[in-house]
Amino acid sequence: MVAFAYLDHNATSPLRPAAFAAMTEALGVIGNPSSVHAGGRKARALVEGARREVAILVGALPAEVVFTSGGTEANCMAITGTGRRRVLVSAIEHDSVSSAAADAERVPVDCEGVIDLAALERLLASGDEPALVSVMLANNETGVVQPVAEVSRLARKAGALVHCDAVQAVGKIAVDVHGLGVDYLTLSAHKLGGPTGVGALVVRDGAPFASDRRGGGQEARRRAGTENVSGIAGFGAAAGEAVNGLAVGDLRDRLEAALLATAVDARIFGAGATRLCNTTCISMPGVRAETQVMALDLAGVCVSAGAACSSGKVQRSAVLAAMDVQDAVAGTAIRISLGWNSRTEEIERLIAVWRDLYVRVSQSDMPRARAA
Repeated sequence: MVAFAYLDHNATSPLRPAAFAAMTEALGVIGNPSSVHAGGRKARALVEGARREVAILVGALPAEVVFTSGGTEANCMAITGTGRRRVLVSAIEHDSVSSAAADAERVPVDCEGVIDLAALERLLASGDEPALVSVMLANNETGVVQPVAEVSRLARKAGALVHCDAVQAVGKIAVDVHGLGVDYLTLSAHKLGGPTGVGALVVRDGAPFASDRRGGGQEARRRAGTENVSGIAGFGAAAGEAVNGLAVGDLRDRLEAALLATAVDARIFGAGATRLCNTTCISMPGVRAETQVMALDLAGVCVSAGAACSSGKVQRSAVLAAMDVQDAVAGTAIRISLGWNSRTEEIERLIAVWRDLYVRVSQSDMPRARAA
């Protein structure tokens, strides 16, 4: 059995060898990609090559891809750059969307975490001005996939623009920005085996967009600042490797079956909806999420309690709350997420450690139960 199992790919996925090689090569290039001399042209070629790879990954035109520092910046750029004052967001959006649109109207989700399309349609019809609608493609905690194409159809009828945070979906399932019908699409390199600190916002040709950054004319005047050449090169290489998606559904199903066999009263959140093949959000009845995370970590297994973007803090899950999960149950949920290099041995280690913890806690509760 492996001594270390990394099963937190939704937080960040290990750097792919191809991305590492591309970054190493790019670090040896001397030149600013905006310079016209030979060194600058070589740097520019790396950036534009990566732009083509990222565009292919999501069915976009290369000119529609704007490189950013990551998914958070791309989300903020989309929310603030459209010129729309009225913003509608689903109740399960990532903090980088919710925080960028603090006054946004929330669209509810059902108990499986799927957006309520009827509620969205009512909200769209109730406003006096055209809106921006922001709905993620796949949830970072549960893996539940949203009906974004239908969201776009409803938005178009109401004259609304659509932004989609596809950070968790890209590289795991097929994504076609034009097939989804969205105007803006957010990507992040480190979720699919690229480096941290680089992402992209796809802006549909013709969609309104005003940059919030002042400076040079980089990224066709949509994001000022010298491009992160090595990071972008790594992003492009990872995008090329991720174009076929993930094939870890069998591993995920094996994992879930084993955990549910151990604890029949455990709950997999979003199990009744379409989910990413790599994500499991599961409760361990009676055991706090932070206790599970620490126990698993001590045993060499890396997982998360909810989203991994809260400075290491375990907080109440807004996603599970939106799904009407009781706090006591939500507080026992952990997220297990597989990736491009996940192995059967890692799954087996998680199953064994999770089972041992559950049995140990269950046995320790038995005397108290009899005494009661």
